[in-house]
Amino acid sequence: MQSKQFLAGAIASIFPMQQNKLFTRTRWQLVAWYAAIMGFTLGLLGFGVYQAIIHAHWRTLDRELEIVAGTLHDSIEKTLIQPGQLEQATKQLLPQQMPQLENRHILGAIHRDEYYIRFLDRSGQAIAAFGSQPNGLPLTPGEAAWQTLVDARGNRYHQISLSLHTQDNRPWGYMQMGRSLKDVDDYLANVKLVLLVGLPIAMAMVAVSSWWLAGLAMRPIYRSYRQVQQFTADAAHELRTPLAALGATVESALRSPDLSKAEAYDILQTLNRQNQRLTTLVADLLLLSRMERRPLPARHQLCCLNDIIGDLVEELTSLALDAGVTLTSDIRVKGLLRVFGDEEQLYRLFTNLMVNAIQYTPSGGRVTVILDRSGHSALIRVRDTGIGIAPEQQQRIFDRFYRVSSDRSRASGGSGLGLAIAMAIVQAHDGSLEVQSELGKGSTFSVRLSLETTPPPDTRAVEG
Repeated sequence: MQSKQFLAGAIASIFPMQQNKLFTRTRWQLVAWYAAIMGFTLGLLGFGVYQAIIHAHWRTLDRELEIVAGTLHDSIEKTLIQPGQLEQATKQLLPQQMPQLENRHILGAIHRDEYYIRFLDRSGQAIAAFGSQPNGLPLTPGEAAWQTLVDARGNRYHQISLSLHTQDNRPWGYMQMGRSLKDVDDYLANVKLVLLVGLPIAMAMVAVSSWWLAGLAMRPIYRSYRQVQQFTADAAHELRTPLAALGATVESALRSPDLSKAEAYDILQTLNRQNQRLTTLVADLLLLSRMERRPLPARHQLCCLNDIIGDLVEELTSLALDAGVTLTSDIRVKGLLRVFGDEEQLYRLFTNLMVNAIQYTPSGGRVTVILDRSGHSALIRVRDTGIGIAPEQQQRIFDRFYRVSSDRSRASGGSGLGLAIAMAIVQAHDGSLEVQSELGKGSTFSVRLSLETTPPPDTRAVEG
């Protein structure tokens, strides 16, 4: 039943919440914060991924150039004799494949379009060039190991420079090998495009999700807000009636200075009756507030349900007789059922249920209080043959100030807090309270409380 109430309340709070300017503005603020934080996070993550991809490609490119250039460098140095002069054996080596089978796939890389090789003497002058020579690529000194160059068309190249020595270990000059970065730049451009296009799409999805999540997160707050609003309105309405009666009585007395003793006595009785009504209402509200702040029972002790039910049936018999209702008890257990809790609150719980059953049972009806056991729980049922409760009202009868029949409740002096207090007491004792009812046939309120055999050492009742 509680799950049905929660679902119904969640559905009912979706649309009215959007009509409230305060909650709508707060919802938009939450969406803005969610979107800003997620946008920053996604942007930072995208930037990190992009930098990681760039770093991985540069590492791979450097390793590739080092392997190809290093292998070629070792092969060429074996043919060099005079510094600054490219031997015929070296010239024959470069445009053709090497005779060593294991190096053929490496040296063959210079015949691909994206590679080029340049030879410089010790003064930095170009001696020879092989491979696909870029147009307008600047000539750079050989001392710099790694360089990134740009040709006349704006294409980028990555270049490595290695020093060469003759066979007798004299400095010969430099060999520069470079590779076009067009394929890498194209790939990185595609990655950047995906990130730039994907980020707004992701932000749009985040905004939509944030709007939904903000609404979902605010539904319990909005329900509490509506409950506070409803409680304030109901409390004001309930307080207005006795206050108006008090004001009218006092005003009537002031307009009649010559009051007889009997008239003065009647006025005082009216004032006392309305004062008691106000006192009871305020006390009930304070009790509900206190139990919400402190859900556990205030005084822990073992309470005998047999005694509580027996005492209440005896005490409320006169009230039942005045209403023309038969009040009986049905004890279906042989032993005593004890629960651990607050005896005063348990008395209040069953008093509210029994009085409520008597008030809503017509003359000639019957109210039966059943005490039974179900596993490790005590089961107390208050069954009446009253007017019953409609299915749509059964979800609201535990709300504050709600009445199934306003005329009957006001006639009996009820404030609509009895069942709300009963539910609060049951929840404070970790129990459950359910209702089964049918219009015209009566209702059954079932209370389930956990049985206790030994109270905790630090909370045992002290007789004194």
